[in-house]
Amino acid sequence: MSVFDKVRLTQLAKRAGCAAKQPPGYLLPLLKSLPVITDPRVLVGSATADDAAVYQLSDELALVLTTDFFTPIVDNPYDFGAVAAANALSDVYAMGGKPLTALSIVGFPDAALPPEVLVEILRGATDKAAEAGIAIVGGHTIKSEEPIFGLAVVGTIHPERVLSNDRAQPGDLLILTKPLGLGIITTAAKNGEDRLGAIAEALKIMTTLNRAAAEVICQFDTHALTDVTGFGLLGHLRNMVAASKVSASIYFERVPVLDAARVYVKEGGAPGGTYANHRFLADWVSYAPDLDQDEELLLCDAQTSGGLLAAVSAAQAEGAVKALHEAGVAHAAVIGSISDDPPGRISVVRRGDP
Repeated sequence: MSVFDKVRLTQLAKRAGCAAKQPPGYLLPLLKSLPVITDPRVLVGSATADDAAVYQLSDELALVLTTDFFTPIVDNPYDFGAVAAANALSDVYAMGGKPLTALSIVGFPDAALPPEVLVEILRGATDKAAEAGIAIVGGHTIKSEEPIFGLAVVGTIHPERVLSNDRAQPGDLLILTKPLGLGIITTAAKNGEDRLGAIAEALKIMTTLNRAAAEVICQFDTHALTDVTGFGLLGHLRNMVAASKVSASIYFERVPVLDAARVYVKEGGAPGGTYANHRFLADWVSYAPDLDQDEELLLCDAQTSGGLLAAVSAAQAEGAVKALHEAGVAHAAVIGSISDDPPGRISVVRRGDP
């Protein structure tokens, strides 16, 4: 038995993955208290709670800047590094950008874990970055009580091709590219309750780069783009509709959800971050009376390395989904629509037609 077979990284973490994020009800008011950014070269800052910042260097070049890190979402060190890297890279793809390079962010409990574990975490991240076509060129490491890992990523984009979260338009259809339920399944695995063995499928989804999905979506008439991580589907959609001053409808039965998550959530297996999202969104979301709380929680589930959520013109949405499927993005689906009802509001119905 190797040293890695004996390690259960999730047992060293009080909260796993993006479920460890500060909830939106805590974070968003803090962001509003910060000084307004006045530099005209900042094309995207913190004002709209977007996925990354965008800073213009010239008429044809801008930088995409992001950082993302968390405690272990899976037990295997190599897999932890790969998931964390895919999750951080996703923020660049969610702006329509192309990753350029990255730096590691590490907190490591060297009294509790051998150095070989950190080597494996870094190796997993390095391999995933190489898959994205970039190198991790350095980083910073501190001692910590829990393992922490992530990346600060720099990407590039043309200033006129930025896909921010604040330009969704009435009539757009919403496309989601990965299924929900990752937070629920990883919590079950952490607690030794994944009796359906769903963590393998969840790991495959979390380590899948959003590169192919982004490349397809950027070829269509996409008005707004974000990714679905710790705030859940409805939390990130709430940021989009609030920033765009529009409203949205979600059609529950059209939303792809992992089967095991449907089972585990009924058994009370949602992580704390999912419940925090659900509480915060009560002021923004109205649910149809034929939806129960378990179904509501699935839409609020705190994802790690989740899919992209795109607002695409209705005329091109069907073609975009077809192209996504052809590119291997098998779960891509139209899950809702944008309207001009009271801005910032989301309604969830069981069934709906775009």
